[in-house]
Amino acid sequence: MNKYKRIVSFLLVLTLFSSCSKNWLDINVDPNTPSSTVASVQSRLAWIQHYYMYAQGTAGTRAGFVTQQLTFVNSTASNSLIAGWNPAAGMSTTPYQFFFVGAGANFKDMEDKATAEKAYHYLGALHAIRAMGFMLMTDWYGEMPYTEALGTIITPKFDSGKVIFEGCLADIDKAIEYFNMTQPGTAAPLSAGDSWNGGDVSKWLKMCYGLKARWLNNLSKKSALYKPDDVLAALNKAATSVGESTVIAHMDDATDNIGDILFADPVKTSIVFNNAGMNTNTLVTKWYENLLTNFDNKGIEDPRADKLLPWAEYGYPKKMMRSKGVDMQSTIRMNSGPIASSYNDKDVAIQSNGRTVNPHSWYINSANTARWGDTVYVSIKSSSKGYDSDVSDTYRWKDGTVAASGTFYSRPDAPTHLVAYPEMCFIKAEVLFNKGDKAGAFNAYKEGIKAHIDLMNTKLNSYADASPSKSPMTQVKIDNFLNNGIGTPGDITLAKIMTQKFIALSFSQQNWNDMRRYDFSSSVYPGWAVPYEYTVTAAAQTKIPQGKQFRRVRQVSHEINYNSDNLKASHPNALNDDIWSFPVWWDTKE
Repeated sequence: MNKYKRIVSFLLVLTLFSSCSKNWLDINVDPNTPSSTVASVQSRLAWIQHYYMYAQGTAGTRAGFVTQQLTFVNSTASNSLIAGWNPAAGMSTTPYQFFFVGAGANFKDMEDKATAEKAYHYLGALHAIRAMGFMLMTDWYGEMPYTEALGTIITPKFDSGKVIFEGCLADIDKAIEYFNMTQPGTAAPLSAGDSWNGGDVSKWLKMCYGLKARWLNNLSKKSALYKPDDVLAALNKAATSVGESTVIAHMDDATDNIGDILFADPVKTSIVFNNAGMNTNTLVTKWYENLLTNFDNKGIEDPRADKLLPWAEYGYPKKMMRSKGVDMQSTIRMNSGPIASSYNDKDVAIQSNGRTVNPHSWYINSANTARWGDTVYVSIKSSSKGYDSDVSDTYRWKDGTVAASGTFYSRPDAPTHLVAYPEMCFIKAEVLFNKGDKAGAFNAYKEGIKAHIDLMNTKLNSYADASPSKSPMTQVKIDNFLNNGIGTPGDITLAKIMTQKFIALSFSQQNWNDMRRYDFSSSVYPGWAVPYEYTVTAAAQTKIPQGKQFRRVRQVSHEINYNSDNLKASHPNALNDDIWSFPVWWDTKE
C-alpha cells in the first residue's frame, strides 16, 4: 500500500491549494513546487478528517440499504442491488479507497511531524482516527492488512479481525494518553487544524471513551471477552450531555464546487448528501416509516417523522405531503418498481403512455400501470448552492413546485453525529436491560430519545423555516411522544431500545453492526425481514445462501488483483461468491 502514499503525498499537498474558507486549510508556500514536507500538522489533520469522514459516511449510507432504512429505485446500480441483498463489487471500494488513499497514506508523515513538534494533541487525534478507520475496515471487510499496512510492503499480509480489533482498542487508549498530555507552547494548537471539535480536547476525550464503549459493547457475542461493567465504565467518561457530543458541522457553500482529489464531490457538504442526497434515486422504506409513525403500535407519531421522511408538493392548490415508505417485503421491486417520478411543468396537458397528464402534476413515465402509483414515494434528494448552483437546498421542479424537501441528514449542511450522547444512552440502556435493571434501562432509553430530539432541534432551530421538514419540533409533540408513545419502565424491551437506537443512528454503520450482533432478529427488530426479492433471486442466494445473512462486504478489486495470495490465505472463502455471508470476528459467537 506504499504506492498510495506516494500518490497521495503529492495529491494532498496539491489539494491544499484549492479554494477553502477555513484557515486550517491554508498554507503559505509556492503552489508551483509542492512537496509533502510543506503540509503542516494542522493542514494535514483537516484533510485526514475529511477523508475518514467520507469513508465512514459512505459505509453508513450503504449500510442503510442493508438494514432497510433506505431503498433505491429499480435499477442495476450498486445501491439498488444492496437493497435487494444481491450485492455487487461496486459496494466495496469507496470506504477502503477513502480511508487508505485519502487518510491512511498521510498517517506516517503527520505522526513524524507531530512527534518532532511535540504536538501531542495532534498525535491523539491521529491515533483516534487510525483506530476509527481500521475498526471500520474490519467491520466492513473482516480480515484486512493491518500490521503491514501503510508501510513499504507492496503486498501486505492480512490480519485477523481479532488482531485489528485489539490494535484499535490499543490505539484509542494511546489517543487518550496523548490528549491528557500538555503540549509545549511551540506546538501548533489543536484548534488550528481540528475541523471536528474545534480543538476542544475535552470533547476529543469524550469521543474516545464513547468509541471505546461502542467497541467494547460490540463484543457481546464473545462470552469470555464481553464485560458489561467495562462498557459502563467507559460510558461514565464519554459524553453525558448533548453539548459534549462530537458533531461535525457541514456547509452549503456556493464556491465549494471544485471537488476533492478522489471524487468530484464538494468537500464542505455532508457525506450523506454526497452519497445519497444529491440524487433522486434513494427512498425510505416502509419499515423505517413505521418506526417513526406508529412506534410500539400506540398510534402516536414520533415528532422526528416530519424531519427524517421527505416531503413534496402535490395538487391544486399545492399542498405539502410526506413520502410513503417502500415495502421491501412486497413484490414491488420484482415488478419494475419503484420508479422515480416525472412532472408536467407545462401549462397544458401532455400525453404519457396512453393517458393524459394534467398541467403541473406528477406522473410516472411508464406503460406499466402498476407503477403509476409510485408518485407517493419521494426521494431524499436535496438541492444545493454549491454542487447544484441552486438558490437553496430545496429541490424543485421548473415551475417552483417542491419536488423533494430533503431530510434532516441528507441536506448539504446536515450535521454528522459522529460520536454523540444519544448513542451513549442507548448503549447504557442495552447493557442495563441485559443485566436485568429495567428501571435503569428505561431511564437511559428515554434520555436517548430525548437527547436525539434535542440534538436535531439544535440544527432545526438554525433554519428559520416554517416548512414541516425544517421547522423545529414543538415541545407539545415532544412531550406527548415521550410521555405516551414510548412505553413505561414496566414494559421496556430490548426491541424498543434497539429500534430507537436505530432511528438515532440513521445513516450509521453501527446500525448494521447491531443488527449483526442480534442476528437480524425480528424479535429485536419487530417487522423487519429480508427483502422479498432476495427470496426469489438465485444470484442473491448464491452470495448469501438461504438461512444466512448479509454479514460483511467482499474485498475490493485492488486486493483481489494485486494481493490475491495474502487475501486467499486470510479466509477459506475469501475469493468465493458467498463471502458476503460469513461473519466478521466480533460477530462470531464464542
